[in-house]
Amino acid sequence: MSDQRGDPVPPGDPVSHGDPVPHGAHGRPPTWPRRWAAAKKSPFLPAVVLIFILAAAAGLFAGSYTYTMANPTPRHIPTAVVGSGDAARQKVFADGMEQALNASLRLTLYPTYGEARRAVEEQQEFAVLRSRGDGVELDVAGASGASVAQLLAETGPRVGKAVGVPVTVRDIKPLQQGDPRGLALFYISLAAVIVGFVGAIQLSVHAARLRPAERIACTVVYALLGAFAIVAVVDWWLGALRLPFVESWLILALTMFTTGMVFTMFNTLMGRWAMLPTWGLMVLLGNPSSGGAVSWPLLPSALGFIGRWLPPGASVNAQHTAVYFRGSQHLFPFLVLGAWAVVSCTVFWVLRHRHPGGRELAPAHAAPTA
Repeated sequence: MSDQRGDPVPPGDPVSHGDPVPHGAHGRPPTWPRRWAAAKKSPFLPAVVLIFILAAAAGLFAGSYTYTMANPTPRHIPTAVVGSGDAARQKVFADGMEQALNASLRLTLYPTYGEARRAVEEQQEFAVLRSRGDGVELDVAGASGASVAQLLAETGPRVGKAVGVPVTVRDIKPLQQGDPRGLALFYISLAAVIVGFVGAIQLSVHAARLRPAERIACTVVYALLGAFAIVAVVDWWLGALRLPFVESWLILALTMFTTGMVFTMFNTLMGRWAMLPTWGLMVLLGNPSSGGAVSWPLLPSALGFIGRWLPPGASVNAQHTAVYFRGSQHLFPFLVLGAWAVVSCTVFWVLRHRHPGGRELAPAHAAPTA
């Protein structure tokens, strides 16, 4: 028997017995399921998804920084008040400052000026208010937060004139000459954060066959070398900042390792889409809330709190204290960085069979090929 074109029809073919042709032309599945199946295999589907993701990321990136930096607003500014002197005069001035700033000065009374200064060194207070002569003295600390110090220094004399209290403003903890706006530490921490997870991305692309222990070891090595390069360029070459070399180096290295392992963890959990949570956590949320570009008293309260628990904020805090408040380093930022690093390494190691990389071990009995 032959079909309509004259070609022989194999025995058992539906046409040879007059059986109905299955649903769809020539037995193929319906059009839309077939097209969707083809689209899922096409390289254009992830490309189209990435186009929309990148467009959204660009808007969110600009929006996150604009939200925190375009109009920083004070909410609660920790201020030390020295107990001696004219308390009434200090209260009149403090009330005037709160009204002018539309924010509260979180006043804490200290019996002596020395204790108030120690609180500034411990970064518990951002300013010191005390009576001097017939007026008041407002001591600000540029190193505690350049944006807060500038705001207080500009507002204080205006308020004093308005309430009839002479005001003297001093910066008792100025920034280094090469960092007049206090942004240099933010930028070197930002470099460590971004290079840290970009390095892990490059390892996943160009060194995909690394085994888990090898991947962690490579992350440690590029973190140490990259951090050394950052500190050497900023301090030795440019001379922009005088850094405590070893401490700053190790803080940046821990930052780079942590952010690299965070990406590796997400790569294990989510495969090729790991960049989404990494970028969101480190860049969209972590960097604007770190307190590096805008001091935490000027940030929205939720961001100021969250930022201290994320690697970028912990890195900025540790670096800031190491440079400007030596001898008053806190353990908390190191615990935050360490916790993120340990959790990321643990998740990666436990679920390493899911990571899209690695290579099989050769069987022990396999004979070498000639």
